[in-house]
Amino acid sequence: MAEAERIIGTPDTPDDDHQQTAAAGAAAGAGIAGASGEAATDGAAGRQVSAAHKPGRGRRIAVLFSVAAFAYALDLISKMLVVARLEGRAPIRVVGDLLELHVIRNPGAAFSFGAAFTVIFSLIAAIVIVVIIRLARKLYSFPWAIALGLLLGGALGNLTDRIFRAPGVFEGAVVDFIAPKGFAVFNLADSAIVCGGILIVVLSFYGLDPDGTVHKD
Repeated sequence: MAEAERIIGTPDTPDDDHQQTAAAGAAAGAGIAGASGEAATDGAAGRQVSAAHKPGRGRRIAVLFSVAAFAYALDLISKMLVVARLEGRAPIRVVGDLLELHVIRNPGAAFSFGAAFTVIFSLIAAIVIVVIIRLARKLYSFPWAIALGLLLGGALGNLTDRIFRAPGVFEGAVVDFIAPKGFAVFNLADSAIVCGGILIVVLSFYGLDPDGTVHKD
């Protein structure tokens, strides 16, 4: 009897079939999941590689605000020094008759133009600052970062004078002290604005946009 059972064998039960089927399904599912995981990893790696090749906007924004802070600080410190030490005194010659330090209070725009429109120039400066800050979100060009930083620092420098100096808020007179022979008296903020404007003209001439793209007409 025992020999017959050995030859015939014990038949498979339905439970055994179900367990085998489930195990096979689990193995197949694991294989599919593994393949999907590899594909997802590959996709993530592709996105990381793509992001790595994209220009760093954060660094350009850092350059913009660093240049702006430097220009603003230089203008502010220079004005504080000349007001404290040179205002009310005779002009000081720096390079013979070609360049003097002569402190004046300018209610107008850069280089003493438009003295009757102090409030308007103050509002324009504020608008320029807002526009530059908004433009920074699309900034991917290093030269543009420098140009906009110079404009921002210069605008902030003169706007600070118009807000905090006499005769009142948005009517304050800007401190000018650099007096070349035969030219209007100006300050370092004016210089930063002019240099930034010239750089923007050059960049536009060569077709370089703030977002880093280059176009040719």
